[in-house]
Amino acid sequence: MRARLAVIGGSGLYSIEGARLLEEIEVPTPWGLPSDRVMIAEVTGLPVAFLPRHGKGHRYLPSEVPSLANIWALKSLGVEQILSLSAVGSLTDACAPGDFVVCDELIDKTTRKPGSYFGQGVVGHVGFADPFCGGMRAAVTRVLAENGHPHHASGTYVCMEGPAFSTRAESQLHRSWKAALIGMTAVPEAKLAREAEICYATIAMVTDFDCWKTAGEDVSVEMVVATLKKNTAAVRRMLPAMVSALSGRQDCPCRHAASSAIMTDPALIPYDVRRRLELFYGRYWSGTS
Repeated sequence: MRARLAVIGGSGLYSIEGARLLEEIEVPTPWGLPSDRVMIAEVTGLPVAFLPRHGKGHRYLPSEVPSLANIWALKSLGVEQILSLSAVGSLTDACAPGDFVVCDELIDKTTRKPGSYFGQGVVGHVGFADPFCGGMRAAVTRVLAENGHPHHASGTYVCMEGPAFSTRAESQLHRSWKAALIGMTAVPEAKLAREAEICYATIAMVTDFDCWKTAGEDVSVEMVVATLKKNTAAVRRMLPAMVSALSGRQDCPCRHAASSAIMTDPALIPYDVRRRLELFYGRYWSGTS
């Protein structure tokens, strides 16, 4: 079964409760298996693919999430838009625990995560100035406003490696960059989605104030989990409206992001590499040997 919209659930969100499960699929990919089986559920009468980023039971560290396989698997099911749900820490008083932020910018501080489908004989460079899909962001922001949930229509997300939380010095450094949020999973997902020509947006759900705030308790797993439960309940209530809002979107520049990105002569790309990437770029290689 195919689905045009996918939801990648972050910490605390491992299933779409209340939705009618249509199918659960194991999707082998050239990069191994995804984080878990992909669930296709009916939401507001539409098929929606759901993938728990960390696997059911939260089995994968942020640096262990098989993002290459996750994005390929969703693309193979016909997905054109990915709504990412992610737990984050706040770097500003303006974004309080419980707030949702529809991110517009991204700073990549990761070092160990494979972050591209290009390489091994194929060179490509996609535009990434605006890392999150503007059309998706606008649609999701409208739903948050209509439901009266505390939210911010923009915010810069710093993605760190983890799994340890920030030091105080790191937290203050990130604040000096005027970033709003700190998290561990937006990269490489956002980059891979752009290479795969899939619209991608993140709802960052604030769980804590990181460790920069000297007044109050430092961030802990217990604090994060308590707020996670409230955030998860809120996003589940609004998910049907978000699905409806996103279902009306048609074409988008994100879906043509690689039209002029590949610099390598297709005839010189190794056969096994072409096979792995045919799903993404086959339409650009048609007519070449």
